[in-house]
Amino acid sequence: MPYLSPPARSSFDLGVTQTRALLFAFTAAASWLGCGGPTALPTCPEPPKTVTISIVGTNDLHGRLSATPILGGYLNNLRAARTADGGGVVLVDGGDMWQGTIESNLGEGAAGVAAYNALGYSAATIGNHEFDYGPVGPRATPAGDEDPRGALLARVQEATFPILSANLFDATRNERVDWPGVSPTALVQAGPVSVGIIGVTTEETLGTTIAANVAGLAMASVAETIQAHALTLRERGAALIVVAAHAGGKCSRFDDPDDLEHCEEDEEIFEVARALPTGLVDVIVGGHTHAGVAHRVNGIAIIESFANGYAFGRVDVVVRGSEVRDVRIFAPRPLCENNARDDGGCLLGRYEGRAVVPDDAILALIHDAVSQAEVERARSLEVTLSAPFRRSYDHESVLGNFLTEMMLHARPDADIALLNGGGLRASLDEGPLTYGALYEAFPFDNRFASVRITGAELTEMFIRNLASDRGVLIVAGVSVEASCGAGGMTVVLRDRQGEVIPRDAELTVSTSDYLATSGTFAQVREARPDAVSIEDGDAMRDVLAEHIAKLEGTLDPEAFLSADNTRVRLSEPRPLRCDSIN
Repeated sequence: MPYLSPPARSSFDLGVTQTRALLFAFTAAASWLGCGGPTALPTCPEPPKTVTISIVGTNDLHGRLSATPILGGYLNNLRAARTADGGGVVLVDGGDMWQGTIESNLGEGAAGVAAYNALGYSAATIGNHEFDYGPVGPRATPAGDEDPRGALLARVQEATFPILSANLFDATRNERVDWPGVSPTALVQAGPVSVGIIGVTTEETLGTTIAANVAGLAMASVAETIQAHALTLRERGAALIVVAAHAGGKCSRFDDPDDLEHCEEDEEIFEVARALPTGLVDVIVGGHTHAGVAHRVNGIAIIESFANGYAFGRVDVVVRGSEVRDVRIFAPRPLCENNARDDGGCLLGRYEGRAVVPDDAILALIHDAVSQAEVERARSLEVTLSAPFRRSYDHESVLGNFLTEMMLHARPDADIALLNGGGLRASLDEGPLTYGALYEAFPFDNRFASVRITGAELTEMFIRNLASDRGVLIVAGVSVEASCGAGGMTVVLRDRQGEVIPRDAELTVSTSDYLATSGTFAQVREARPDAVSIEDGDAMRDVLAEHIAKLEGTLDPEAFLSADNTRVRLSEPRPLRCDSIN
């Protein structure tokens, strides 16, 4: 794996913290002796002022454009406060900006870029879902000589703020990607303070998006990349270092930033922070995990603000000259005081001493995209849900079972339908089902794919998945029984008639182009490259919508999952940690 090595340091080099402290002490001593001390000079420069720099972090907006005018209202108030006291605001995004809603996806993120331009972002990093659009146009995977990163690079050209990527590499050249408009770092001015910003992306990226769209890429170590670029930015005069990281953590309480008892301490961004030299980085704006963080790890303030435009994060850094005097970490701030997570019913209060008022300029920018999306969103799918159809990332769910069943309706020649828990992003509410609700639940523009597989290969896939804590494999057309025994994990597959599926059985699996080209089917592709075929047709979501509309009437969730109606039966909760796997 390629990586950026930090510059060599001699035995006389001081640590970052010690160096900064000595420089400050020397400056202070010189100031006292020459300006105000016993040998005061006739003319002396004004001592540096103490100012507050507010670092505001967003992450995983996923195309929720309706949140951007509200965020703009908060930022307008905060910027007015910092202008009044001589400080500054740095607005940073932790990635996964555009993909996920009708209004954003219709233009492959163009409306989102326009909104971010108007919000005045200082920089943003690339998230794994920035690759989801694939080439320019409706196809999510490239065909012929299409550029698999075409849509992403088109959005980069429209951005008036730096889009950063320091640890994405060209695997062939073993060098950082050289994409027009994409830089590893940015150096920005916030009031009188120079702020260096580094953009990095989780090392999981290559396995969490359509494989064809990240072909030829490699990932460098996040921590080593940050260290190398932070040292360079310090040399260029950065008083503060901020990392925009599409990598995150998970915490459940935010009342004490130094109390990590309610955080999952082995999460990626915490491990990255611990690996960095103390004092080198000041703030990390995280993302990817869709969770909350407002904590200090190894002296670094880390913020992450859930997802989908629900909240934003903030760190106030008090600076005098080049010295950090104080750091205040704020809990994630919901945009709506009543915690509303939809477009309606959002109550706005006061912030920085002023009423929060949505930004009219941003409302105008997103108006056409939102209006067009509202028409599509309201379209009826001709069925009513008698109760919510819940999703789950890591366990069998009503929604997952329903959608895989619809896949077999749409592709009746397949023996099995297969999805992944990470592909489902929202539950379906009780009541009439609309296209907009289905879109929010299944927002990716994946196409149908078909994979020819043996019973033994399918069994091995489930063994690997059930032993992991990654997204669950969702299945229709087959039931799965798994247990741990003296020899490790045992998995038995049965068809709809309850008959055991032989290991040498030849099966056809209907799935998404993402799963078909991901690590899930890697062993099948390596053994038989022609076993996988991807359809060149409508998005899976649109095909499923058509077949759902044919059902009509009322749908009961218990028809797809209940205590007596499960497709995956486990001897203990997932992940199954058997002594060995057979």
